[in-house]
Amino acid sequence: MAGEKGLRKHLWVLFFLLPSLIGLSLFTVVPILASLGLTFTEWDLLTPPKFVGLDNFRRLIGDQNFWKALSNTLFFIVTYIPLVMVSALGIATLLNQKLKGVVFFRGAFFTPVVSAWVAVALLWQWIFNPRFGLVNFLLGLIGIDGPAWLLDPQWAMLAIVITSVWKDIGFVMIMFLAGLQSIPGEYYEASSIDGANNWQRFRYITLPLLSPTAFFALIISLINSFQVFDQVWIMTGGGPAGATSVLVELIVKNAFSYSRMGYAATLSWVLFLLVFGVTVIQIRLQRRWVVYE
Repeated sequence: MAGEKGLRKHLWVLFFLLPSLIGLSLFTVVPILASLGLTFTEWDLLTPPKFVGLDNFRRLIGDQNFWKALSNTLFFIVTYIPLVMVSALGIATLLNQKLKGVVFFRGAFFTPVVSAWVAVALLWQWIFNPRFGLVNFLLGLIGIDGPAWLLDPQWAMLAIVITSVWKDIGFVMIMFLAGLQSIPGEYYEASSIDGANNWQRFRYITLPLLSPTAFFALIISLINSFQVFDQVWIMTGGGPAGATSVLVELIVKNAFSYSRMGYAATLSWVLFLLVFGVTVIQIRLQRRWVVYE
C-alpha cells in the first residue's frame, strides 16, 4: 500500500476505515438523523409515529415547564462554572508546590471524579438532610439554623451546585495542574530578577500562559453543565415544585415517563443547538483573552 497512488490508494484507505465507518453510521449518524425526523412527529412508542409538522416546536414555545427547566439550567451554569473554575485553579496552584505529601492530596481531590454519581448523590442527600445532615449540624455550631436544602425551592438548586462542584473540581484541577507544570520556569526566574512579587508573577505570567488550558476547561465544563442530570434525578427528581428541573431531566421525563418521544426529540435538538451556539461564541471570543505562545 505504501507504493500505491491515486484512486487505488484511496480505495485501500476506505477499505480499512470501512468497519469504523459502518459502526459510526449505524450507531451515531443514523440515530441522530432519526431523532431529527422524530421532531416532526407524535409518537408514544405503542402506535406508529404520526407526522405533525412543526407542532412540537410551537408547543415548546408555550411550554412553561420548558422555560422553567431552561432558567434552572442557566442558573446552574452561571453559579457552577465560576465556582468550579476558580476553586480548581486555586487548588491546582497550591498542589503545584513542592510540598511533602502533595501526591496524596492530588489523588484525594481527584477521587470524587472517579466515584459513581449514584454514590455521590446519595452521600450528599444525607449531608444536606435538614435534621441529621452534616451541613446543618456545622451551621448549628455557630448559631445558624440551616435551611431544608433539598426540600426548599430556594435552596435546592444551590445544593445541587455545591454537590456538582465537589464532584467535578478534581477533574478541572488536573487540567490546570497540567497547564501550570507546562509553563517554563525561565519566565519566573526572569521576573524574580526584575523584582516582580508573587501576585505580579501570577497576574502577568501564570494567567496568560494558562489561558489555553482555562479555555479548554471552560468549554468542557460548559458542555457538561448543559447536560446536568444525574445529581438532579437522584437527589430531587426535579423538585421541589420544579425548582431543580433541568433540560435533560425534562427530556427524560417526556420520553420515558410520558411517552412523548417526538416532543422529547424536539427538546433534545433545542439543547444541542444551545450547546452548539454557546461553544461557537466561546471559540470566537477566545481570540480576545487566550494567549498562545
